[in-house]
Amino acid sequence: MTVFVLIAVVMAAAAVVWVLPPLLRRRSADGGVAGAATNLAVYRDQLAELDSDLSIGTLSAAQYEQAKLEIERRVLDEGGGEGAPEIQVSRNARWTALVLAAAIPLCAASIYWLLGNPDALSPQRAGVARGEHELSTQQIETMVAKLAARLEQNPDDAKGWVMLARSYMAMQRLPEAVAAYAKATALVKDDAGLLADYADVLATSTGRSLEGRPLELVMQALQLDPNHWKALALAGTAAFNRKDYKTAVAYWEKLLQHLPPDSEFGKSMTASIAEARQLGGIKPGALPGPQPATAASVRGTVSLSPALAGKVAPADTVFIFTRAAEGSRQPIAVVRRQVKDLPAGFTLDDSQAMSPGMKLSNFSEVVVGALVSKSGSATPQSGDLQGISQKVKVGATDVRVVIDLVVP
Repeated sequence: MTVFVLIAVVMAAAAVVWVLPPLLRRRSADGGVAGAATNLAVYRDQLAELDSDLSIGTLSAAQYEQAKLEIERRVLDEGGGEGAPEIQVSRNARWTALVLAAAIPLCAASIYWLLGNPDALSPQRAGVARGEHELSTQQIETMVAKLAARLEQNPDDAKGWVMLARSYMAMQRLPEAVAAYAKATALVKDDAGLLADYADVLATSTGRSLEGRPLELVMQALQLDPNHWKALALAGTAAFNRKDYKTAVAYWEKLLQHLPPDSEFGKSMTASIAEARQLGGIKPGALPGPQPATAASVRGTVSLSPALAGKVAPADTVFIFTRAAEGSRQPIAVVRRQVKDLPAGFTLDDSQAMSPGMKLSNFSEVVVGALVSKSGSATPQSGDLQGISQKVKVGATDVRVVIDLVVP
């Protein structure tokens, strides 16, 4: 508070110093003296001219005396009024200066007292004021309730349902969160993070079991984004819980490649992988980094036909996938790239499996496809670009896929 008062005093003093000097200058008095001096000089010249006219005979003595008396009368009139304006102006200016010198600080203090917040100068009061802005649990619940009521009136507000779902999840109101996520995922398509969150809260609300609908949501999320951290973690957990330790290790090793090794989450994943390896009798190996091709993999290159280069943008999503050579068209394994990465090499194996029960190692022949998706969805839509290979043996290492067709 002391600092504030000192600053206020200095500012008020500066205002007074700025205003007073012009009022204390004797501008009118000085102007009167200068005017009088000019007039006297004129009168002297006139007297000199009279003397000259008298000496050369242009004026008579009577005329000379009369003109001289007139000039002397004017000089007396000028001299008699000279001091009055100076005294009057000086007194008014000094009075005005004194009034302003007192009024400026007083007015400033009064205005702050009426319109400002003097209590804010107290540290204790400032702390209380800050506390008034902290939301209580009751206030948060009221806000969430208002959001829920608004969504009842506007059920197509996708962003509102996402916000409500995550709010309920944070508040551990799981049944309401499940219902809100169901609404949100019905309105928001192709959001891997939203699907993973829905799977998580659904599993939590049913006793931590990921089997059934939660695992379906996880697989959908991985189809959209094979590297989504939460979907990989949940998929690995589901495999671990059903004692499919090899699949759990595959998912978690892939996740570990995207985590800082010294992070707490990274350390936790490393420990989980070690446990799964021990329980499954899986020999230790290098965790992160590319692995050499195995018999249950397909490797190759995807490129874009130059004729279609003008139909894509660098950031368009490219899905590279395998599917069975005969029968189901459901993707078996998927990786995700962008057009700017093309031509791109790929390796598809069991670690990218879309479903634990449908792995590349279960097939002898597959086809490899690539889809340029304008919407980011792995489901082909009209206007998307794609390319499909011929049948190849699982274990092939030189598969060529050219994206050269437009989806009708």
